[in-house]
Amino acid sequence: MKDKRFLSFACLVFLLLFSTPGKSQKSIVLNMPRYDDERFHFGFVLGGNMSYLTIRPIANMQQVSWDSTYLPDVLAYGQTGAKVLSIESRPTPGFVISIVSDMRIGRLFNLRFIPSLSFGDRDLVYSILVYRGTGHDTTLMVTKKVPSTYINFPLEIKYKALRYNNFRPYLLAGAQYTLDLASQAKKRERSSDQKIVKFNQNDLYIEAGVGFDFYNEWFKMGIEVKMMYGIANILKYEHNIYTDPIAKLSSKIFQLSFTFE
Repeated sequence: MKDKRFLSFACLVFLLLFSTPGKSQKSIVLNMPRYDDERFHFGFVLGGNMSYLTIRPIANMQQVSWDSTYLPDVLAYGQTGAKVLSIESRPTPGFVISIVSDMRIGRLFNLRFIPSLSFGDRDLVYSILVYRGTGHDTTLMVTKKVPSTYINFPLEIKYKALRYNNFRPYLLAGAQYTLDLASQAKKRERSSDQKIVKFNQNDLYIEAGVGFDFYNEWFKMGIEVKMMYGIANILKYEHNIYTDPIAKLSSKIFQLSFTFE
């Protein structure tokens, strides 16, 4: 649903990009009239994001039985086995700060390098059916929180519409390499009955977004909406009930940010 809303918003901006302003609209005094003639621009970004996980389970996940060797932190009360009924991702909010390096490569195109630091947690919620040989079954809801602190290195192409007064919409697309500084991939549990879910440290995203630039008297401010889709499988497999039922787990981030240049 959120992706559909994002695509609808992107289509609206696309129409704005290629529409011609009506002649009846009054022109106003241009702020920073030669701003776009400069070769390089620098600035910073403040924003918020929502982190999601795209989960692809193994085939026949609900029919696979797991014994105590796969889930020591669940089978603690004499149960003989368990089955995973569902795995869901719970979105969590975070925030991001970035530095903008922008180079004009044409009248309507810019190349942007925006290294950033972002924070956010991601939750995996498991519905697990545990059972005994006597038929006393119990359904447990188990949540595994995965904290993350990212250093991001995105490279983007920005396509701008023609400026109209002090307003200019744009589209952007690019790729991003991400390093997770808080990755638990190399950590060990304090005890065998406290399993943690671990993600790999490296990830690669493709990204697309839309935005609006507003030219003020002394600086340019932008409002930007962007979606980032992870390509790699970031799950670290550790031969337990929390990792082995998942065939692929990738990341997805929705970000709203404010740029100041």
